[in-house]
This record gives sequence, C-alpha cells and structure tokens, in this order.
Amino acid sequence: MGVWELLLVGLVILLGLCGVLVPGVPGSWLVWSAVLWWALKDPQPVAWGVLVGATVALLLSQVVRWALPPRRLRPGDITRRLALYAGAGTFAGFVLIPVLGAIPGFVGGIYVAERLRLGRPGAARAALRTVMRSGGWSILAELFTCQLIAAAWLAAVLWG
Repeated sequence: MGVWELLLVGLVILLGLCGVLVPGVPGSWLVWSAVLWWALKDPQPVAWGVLVGATVALLLSQVVRWALPPRRLRPGDITRRLALYAGAGTFAGFVLIPVLGAIPGFVGGIYVAERLRLGRPGAARAALRTVMRSGGWSILAELFTCQLIAAAWLAAVLWG
C-alpha cells in the first residue's frame, strides 16, 4: 500500500474519531471500514490481526453500550464546545498516560468546558454528572474503543 493510500486510511480513521463526538455520524463504522480497506489492500497477517481485533473490540463496545442505562442526550446537553473539549481531553490523556489516560482526559475535558461555561466548580461538577449520566459513558466507550483501534492500526503501519 502506498503512502497516499495510507494517508487516506489515516484520514478516514481520524474522521471516524471525530465522528464519534458528532451526533448522527457513524464514527465507529468509519474507523472499522478504514481498517477493513487497509487490510484488503495490504493483505498481511498483521493487517488481518488488526482487523479481527478491531471487529472484536467494536462488538464488545456495542455490548457495553447496550448494557449501559438507555439514556439519551438532549439537544442542549452537549454543545460543539463541550465535544471539542472532551475530544481534546481524551486525546491528550491517551497520549500523556498511554491508553488508560483517555478516560480521565474525557471527564476532565467535559469538566473544563463546563467550568468555563458556568464559572463555579460545584456547578461544573453537577453539569459533568448530568452529561455523563445522560449518555456520556456511552460516548466514552465508543470513543475509547475507536482510539484503541486507531492506535493498533498506527502501530501496525509503523512497526508491522
């Protein structure tokens, strides 16, 4: 697979990661389809291993999401700014504290966004709890899984 095709696969994966945070965009399907495209174009054992791992991880993520309480975010619960802060927080956490840092990064990003919006720490904590209870855990599970898949793909491309 050429460099341009790898860049396109990486771009689709990045688009899928951003799509997880945007309502109505099938972010996890974009990530999986990019890995599928890569595995079909570069049929090596490591590529098929990453594809099988991505498939299993996304299926487990769906099971976790179905097991969570069926709450939905209302239109005013999550804003673009909140999604941007949560996404930046989870990415920074994933990089700074490898893999597991994504979870406190996501929560911290939401807290910072709410703290800037509301001004008081108590109100920001209450808003954080509301967002996490009304669908934040579901978004976090999907985003974390997609980040794991993206990291596995990147590792396979660089070292595989």
